[in-house]
Amino acid sequence: MTYPAGVLLADKPRGISSHDVVARARRALGERRIGHAGTLDPFATGLLILLVGRATRLQQLFMGLPKTYEVLARLGATSTTGDTEGEIVETGIQPAAPLPLPHGRIRQRPPAYSAIKIDGERAYARARRGESFEVPEREVEIYAAQELWREDDRAALRITCSAGTYIRSLVADLGDAYCLELRRTAIGPFSVEGAWPAEGPAVALDLRAACAPLMETVELDGEGAAKLEHGRSIEIAFDAPRALVVGPAGEALALAQRQEPGAPVKLTRL
Repeated sequence: MTYPAGVLLADKPRGISSHDVVARARRALGERRIGHAGTLDPFATGLLILLVGRATRLQQLFMGLPKTYEVLARLGATSTTGDTEGEIVETGIQPAAPLPLPHGRIRQRPPAYSAIKIDGERAYARARRGESFEVPEREVEIYAAQELWREDDRAALRITCSAGTYIRSLVADLGDAYCLELRRTAIGPFSVEGAWPAEGPAVALDLRAACAPLMETVELDGEGAAKLEHGRSIEIAFDAPRALVVGPAGEALALAQRQEPGAPVKLTRL
């Protein structure tokens, strides 16, 4: 089976990279054109959105969606990596109760042991070689943060945040604390529940169905689809900032975007 455009929801296990999951999906689907819409560090588990075939052109759309994480934190100790893989220092100093979880816009510095790229290379690869470098600060937004429970030196958290937020940095900034477990449970409207390989064979979602919660759909008749395929101008009416343009058989053809009402429509062919 080939997938001209689709979305595969994958549940990444601990200890492998996001690229490893992409490689597994390529073998499972027999499709080379697969990329991910937002990486996870090897330490973390949970939801990856994999874009298949022509859907890879919509990477930025999916990457910008908010993320939800569930965290098990250890209190009263620090880690050089922010997780169990670093050098652990026992301090016995407990952060305040309840934990001072941030909300709204904050500035944070991603950890050196992260998947962010520094000069074209993953930061964790350079950190493991003992290189000295500084990861630049970034502005992120915390939409919701909840302390689910706290007992002795353990605390469970649920955090919904903007793309680009580093949960290990957020936990470390609480005081003497680090992540024991980190799992991404949702990206925008997509949940990790039932994600591949939990339900067996890898099956990519139809792009139209995957995009339904995110944008309008504009359906073209056969003549309009033919014009679009041949690069001719067409008129498209939609109210939202973006719309998925599909052909008469429901096949995804293009992404239509406008920056403001009345502005020209930008079409990205799929």
